[in-house]
Amino acid sequence: MSNFKIAVLPGDGIGPEVIEQGLKALKAVGNKFGHTFEFNMGLIGGVAIDKVGVPLPDETIQLAQCSDAVYLGAVGDWKYDKLDPSIRPEKALLGIRKALKLFANLRPAFVYEELADCSTLKRDVVEGVDIMIIRELTGGAYFGEPKGIENRNGEKIGFNNMIYTESEIERIVRKGFEVAMKRRKKLCSVDKANVLDVSRLWREVVLRVAKEFPEVELSHMYVDNAAMQLIRNPKQFDVIVTENLFGDILSDEASMLTGSLGMLPSASLSENGVAMYEPIHGSAPDFKGQNRLNPIATILSAAMMLKYSFNLDAEAQSIENSVRQVLKDGYRTEDIMSDGMKLVGTSEMGDMIASYI
Repeated sequence: MSNFKIAVLPGDGIGPEVIEQGLKALKAVGNKFGHTFEFNMGLIGGVAIDKVGVPLPDETIQLAQCSDAVYLGAVGDWKYDKLDPSIRPEKALLGIRKALKLFANLRPAFVYEELADCSTLKRDVVEGVDIMIIRELTGGAYFGEPKGIENRNGEKIGFNNMIYTESEIERIVRKGFEVAMKRRKKLCSVDKANVLDVSRLWREVVLRVAKEFPEVELSHMYVDNAAMQLIRNPKQFDVIVTENLFGDILSDEASMLTGSLGMLPSASLSENGVAMYEPIHGSAPDFKGQNRLNPIATILSAAMMLKYSFNLDAEAQSIENSVRQVLKDGYRTEDIMSDGMKLVGTSEMGDMIASYI
């Protein structure tokens, strides 16, 4: 029997509802495999602003740092839009990523056969898609210095710098190769080396690290072509590794291959410390408390936690198999509903997946 401490940060909007379903799945896994999961609740986002005045309290950071993993719902609500940007709920995400030194974001885009018709693309294009996008999280244009808006020669100019060190590139690229080794051993590195100096350094480091992974088939693709190829022929990809800005855009694009944001989990990993797991969708405050939203992304994020933080592959597989069986049996939340299927709510979907485990 193993004991794992999980910092649970439900957040805002539908976050608490979907996190509740993920906890049901983890409890079912614990009962089946003999593990104990200790859930410690913390504040983040708008609920933290309401209670203590800041979106990311020091207590939440301490809780996260002392845990084995962090399980996050979602942050944000329309009612906070008039706050100063520096204290809005979304600032908590950047803050906790920085505090935990989360440098690698893993976002799978997997199309279940039962849901292939939910995509806006043709079934023969998306059926069988299974992609892992690995996005660098702590560098690039989002964090490069100097940055800002200034007055020069009588007009405003805005500027950001896309900056990467060799070591920053190497650690994310190495993670890409390591993940590829556990999958189909294909890695596509996405850059803009025909235009950007920083991308030329990126490619240089990729080629150097590739020598350590001769079993992995490496390819390179410019980001504009990668965006096109994700729509034209997504099944050509296995693992994609790229920098922060490109990864932000491409991972959102890839998410729509599946037909619903409610299906897609994510993991944010550090080098040696605590990792964070969350669905890729937002807080959807308009749907709060209505028992309508799809919890599968959050439940699958728990499966990623079992796999990447706790090395419990069989336990992770039990969640994934249960999700697949529920879909095969025709149960759907409204975002993935189609003719002839059985409509269920958030809580009912969580109950069913837990019972299948």
